[in-house]
Amino acid sequence: MEYTINKLAKLSGISTRTLRYYDEIDLLVPDRVSSNDYRIYGQVQVNLLQQILFYRQLGMPLNEIKSIITSPDFDKIKALEEHLTSLKEQLLQTKVLMKNITDTINAMKGDYIMSDEEKFKGFKKQLMNDNQTKYGDELLKKYGEITINESNQKLAGMTKEQWSEQERLSQQILDLLKIAMSKDDPTCTEAQDACDAHRQWLSLFWKDGLYQRKYTLI
Repeated sequence: MEYTINKLAKLSGISTRTLRYYDEIDLLVPDRVSSNDYRIYGQVQVNLLQQILFYRQLGMPLNEIKSIITSPDFDKIKALEEHLTSLKEQLLQTKVLMKNITDTINAMKGDYIMSDEEKFKGFKKQLMNDNQTKYGDELLKKYGEITINESNQKLAGMTKEQWSEQERLSQQILDLLKIAMSKDDPTCTEAQDACDAHRQWLSLFWKDGLYQRKYTLI
């Protein structure tokens, strides 16, 4: 089965302009160009476009998608399995947030007593999922599965006060770094305070004794 650019656009639900752009950046090149200069796409391109749209749905930049699908080690079945795993995680997160919102509504109506810990359960789960998506492989390689699981358990068990403290420290770090960067001096008080605030923030998520200060500013 072959498709012109207009037919493929209609089939996939994306614009012809997008398909032309994918062609320009060598992300999705037509199988051939007809004598009247029509882009013609075959089954290989249809399947590849599906993969591209899967990755786009997960929020991946086009340059990263191109790097993945053009790699000689690209495994289509493995890629689909990873897509499915990611979607299952998103579905689980959505269900957690939906329950959190439902419980909150019922609590406001007086039909349910919601603990302070429950109010932050959905946000904690989202944070764990985000960390896994962004840093999962790196963290697993550096710290190992046991340490990561311990960290997730510590996060899941955070009290309302601990959650508020990590949010306060996050903002404090940003504020201090902004001042330190304006001074362009890594030895200034604000830079040192930012480092200490970051230490405190990390300690809320990682088990005691894991944090090590390897570098000292002189």
